[in-house]
Amino acid sequence: MTLIVSGTTENRMAEYLAKVGDILGNKRRRASFALYAMGLMGDGERKSVEPIAVRACADPALADAFHQRLTYFLSESEWSDGPMRRLAARYALHEMTKQECVSTWIINETAFPKRGKHSVGVQRQSTGIGRKIANCQIGISLSVATRSEHLPIDFELYLPHCWSDDPVRRGEAHIPDDVGFQTRPELAMRMIRRALADEVPVGVVVADAEYGDSRVFRRDLRQHGLDYAVGVHVHTTVRQVDEDGERLGQPVTVAELGHAMKAEFRKVSLRDGHRGQIRSRYASCRVRPVNHVAGGADDEEVWLLMETASGGTAPCRFWLVSLPRDATSEQLIRLVKDHDWTERVHKALKDELGLDHFEGRTYRGWHHHVTVALVCFAFLVAERVRISCRRCRPEKEDQSIASAVRAPFPPVLNQPVSVFLPSRCDLVAQRAATPKAP
Repeated sequence: MTLIVSGTTENRMAEYLAKVGDILGNKRRRASFALYAMGLMGDGERKSVEPIAVRACADPALADAFHQRLTYFLSESEWSDGPMRRLAARYALHEMTKQECVSTWIINETAFPKRGKHSVGVQRQSTGIGRKIANCQIGISLSVATRSEHLPIDFELYLPHCWSDDPVRRGEAHIPDDVGFQTRPELAMRMIRRALADEVPVGVVVADAEYGDSRVFRRDLRQHGLDYAVGVHVHTTVRQVDEDGERLGQPVTVAELGHAMKAEFRKVSLRDGHRGQIRSRYASCRVRPVNHVAGGADDEEVWLLMETASGGTAPCRFWLVSLPRDATSEQLIRLVKDHDWTERVHKALKDELGLDHFEGRTYRGWHHHVTVALVCFAFLVAERVRISCRRCRPEKEDQSIASAVRAPFPPVLNQPVSVFLPSRCDLVAQRAATPKAP
């Protein structure tokens, strides 16, 4: 994500980083945050601590000291992730919601590949991408989306039993005593509750079958007043209902129902902004998911949306959607496709801001690194929205482009950096103010 920087953008960045500094409080933390954030937004293929420290330091003799400072800031310093993520979310959403309403909250997973076995949470597990198995950490994200923008606001690290139940590994990774094993749906609900407490504008919760298969997860969402559009696996059992909500026939799996409705599938082609062209065959009907607990009533009536891939003959993807009866097929399809969009946003976070480049091994370090990446990404999203809104009414002051945030510690960032850096780190500010040779 390339950001073109004008004088007004520079001022907004200074104000934004000053608010972050107010949360951090400590002068050394403010300096370390500035170094690390500029390193993530700057150039360089590798955006882990050591390369960032080397690029920040004009004097190679000081590189080790800078490395140690950043390592301490991420892995040892006791600042809280919550207030930082809350500030970033509110900042970007303020711009995003000027033009469009929030439509969805998306739960998704992304893999952080690792070679060894000592990084917190690492094991051989599903990456979520084609369900491949690899040695990795799994981060679960909550993102907020409008029709044209998508903002990750929270992350949780999934801890398998081999980490949560092992005292030795817990000690080595500095996992807090109050953090135990939680399933992926439980971690997702934890983030959703935080977002509700922070009064984030509400949207329909979108998730894949890892979460949609959990009846408890679906029930918790409805108890919090949230609608959902969640994937389910082929073995999910439902009862079809008629226009009056009366049950039709015996319980069947969604795969069996899809085969029975084969003649009702229709080709759909939708153009949907950043998500591109949506082409496939869909069918939908009203159902009640079956409650298999003895004596328990079936779940509430919802939509079952089914997709057959282009050229396929059998339904391959299924979703339960809790929208009312008057919802259109187009609304249902656009909702579930928001989940696919998240994959591209995660890729941007990795490619542009080094989301998966952190090489530390501690629980706190992983979350601190992710927080700085989210803070940077929120500013870039807000600027992209502003640029998009100005296309039809460009302002004179924005015509002069000073630079792009792609070079290491670009000159335009010298003002915000100097606000954070203590006098003993003036060397970094001097480097930031010195243009690189072409």
